Amino acid sequence: MTQYQQLNDLIDMAAGKKKAHLLITNCKVIDVYNQQIVDGPLAIAHGKIVGYGHDYQAEKTLDAKGGYVMPGLIDGHVHIESSSLSPTQFARCILPFGTTTIIADPHEIANVCGLDGIRYMLESARKTPLDVRIMLPSCVPATPFEQSGCVLEAEDLAELINEPGIHGLGEVMDYPSVINHSDNMMKKLWLAKDHDRVIDGHSPGVKGKDLVAYVMGGIMTDHECSTTNDMLERIRLGQYILLREGSTCKDLLNLIPAITPANARRCVLCTDDREPSDILTTGHINKSLRLAVEHGLDPVLAVTIATLNAAECFRLKNKGAIAPNYDADLLIVEDLVSFNAKHVFVGGEEIARDGQLLVEWEDYVSDVVLNTVNIPDLTIADFTLPLTSEKVNAIGVKPGSVVTRHLQLDVKKDEHGYFDPQHNPGLNKLAVIERHHATGNIGLGVLANYHLKNGAIAVTVAHDSHNIVVVGDNDADMLAAVKDIEKMGGGFSLCQNGKILAHLALPIGGLMSDKPAQEVADELHHMIKVATESFGINPNAHPLMTLVFMTLPVIPELKLTSTGLFDVKAFMPLDLCIE
Repeated sequence: MTQYQQLNDLIDMAAGKKKAHLLITNCKVIDVYNQQIVDGPLAIAHGKIVGYGHDYQAEKTLDAKGGYVMPGLIDGHVHIESSSLSPTQFARCILPFGTTTIIADPHEIANVCGLDGIRYMLESARKTPLDVRIMLPSCVPATPFEQSGCVLEAEDLAELINEPGIHGLGEVMDYPSVINHSDNMMKKLWLAKDHDRVIDGHSPGVKGKDLVAYVMGGIMTDHECSTTNDMLERIRLGQYILLREGSTCKDLLNLIPAITPANARRCVLCTDDREPSDILTTGHINKSLRLAVEHGLDPVLAVTIATLNAAECFRLKNKGAIAPNYDADLLIVEDLVSFNAKHVFVGGEEIARDGQLLVEWEDYVSDVVLNTVNIPDLTIADFTLPLTSEKVNAIGVKPGSVVTRHLQLDVKKDEHGYFDPQHNPGLNKLAVIERHHATGNIGLGVLANYHLKNGAIAVTVAHDSHNIVVVGDNDADMLAAVKDIEKMGGGFSLCQNGKILAHLALPIGGLMSDKPAQEVADELHHMIKVATESFGINPNAHPLMTLVFMTLPVIPELKLTSTGLFDVKAFMPLDLCIE
């Protein structure tokens, strides 16, 4: 059937002259345009909404048993890689919860594998029913002070800008380059503007005229608001605010009090970074809906924020509402409190019921994203940290936040003039090892308020350049954990007294596993349990996620890269020792 014939068919079905393909009966429909709840039934055909609230006939019927039909949920900003799952496994994980469309920024894999990594994400996503809209990473690396696996310039991004599935320009983290209109950043902004694409933002702490200048660059969203003042200022400047409820960063409840009937249409829901265990136990965007309603938001308005607002913000044609000719991406929930998805539809096909997938698809892994850990032969000597003074700039862990503290601490040298955690109770040694090109570059620093004892933890998930991060209280265990990481081709490793207590292999770019979400969640849970019980880590600090964000030089205050300490507020490198 041609598209012309299909449209004629749909018009006849809408007029009641022909039977639709599916009729959902005994249902209530969320009308996001009028902010109302309307009685069904609802008719579907050719993957589209035919109509609802009239006496339609269909070849098949589905009794919703009094449930509420709403548009498929949309995640306005997510990094698939941060789930530790491949795109095909990530789709299997979130679709049963009613998320049918995501705006994905693959800057994690792009920092490791460049354009090949983005192409892998595109091809893998195409294997699934999930509608994955890819935003081209704008900051690879996040700053010029990092050593990533690849560097993507505007000319590189231009190769993919017209590729199906590419939707816009990803979060612009290098806000100084926008404010100072650096040539490299301006070319990327112009690339997006020339192709009429949405530009995502990332501007924590930017205020006043600097924020105005940043928004002037055409940046339409921000998911880094943590206070109501930040939110209101950005809405006033015309931005959409992505209300984040991730595993580490949880801003949704802080921002709900600022939502009013006047500004609610500028709000969107997002997860940014979510762990598989979190998703499997509490849900995905439907979790955010549940929290929003629990804390006083009108249910229909909350659904609008999770659907129509996101569709309009990201210019998703025929999505985000239930109306004739809109895509039949839907979910049916029992109530507007729990938002538990009973049925999930994509393109008119039921793909999940009662939390279980009804369809299957093949997995996809490409050689271009494997074997990405390339380091020289390391020895214990590579972890020695000479001190030229007994006062240092140290990174202070701030539990429950990706923000760190810039501390100035007194430390003791050992007999060789080195920093040794054994001589400095409560402090750990932190190392970041360049792992893409085997340069041998290692940044060394001092970590406070993490409190790891008698061992080491190493990871290759380290935003955004994803070099190896290892923390410990002795060099031998730090080296052993790094060697284990190298053997696995990336992942997480816990070492104590020379023995690997637990590890998780992430062979896809050193970031993702091809295992099912439940297996990955179980292994991560085991690792966290071992780390908590065997290493004495600060109980208020996540043993792994704390390290994952320790290298991100666009999140205040002090970070460590493979080239050394970085003062985010001053936006410049910083010496370890204070003379």
